[in-house]
Amino acid sequence: MIGYCMKCRSECEMAETRAVTMRNGRPATEGKCPRCNTRMYRLGKV
Repeated sequence: MIGYCMKCRSECEMAETRAVTMRNGRPATEGKCPRCNTRMYRLGKV
């Protein structure tokens, strides 16, 4: 899944993705940036 890394300021493929539910109850996908290892999120269902 492609996400936007705020640290690299570019779109890239997320590594180690998993489905999570945010505090407000909305679904999201959480992963890591393969370049800088920063946590990334993509909102919405997978």
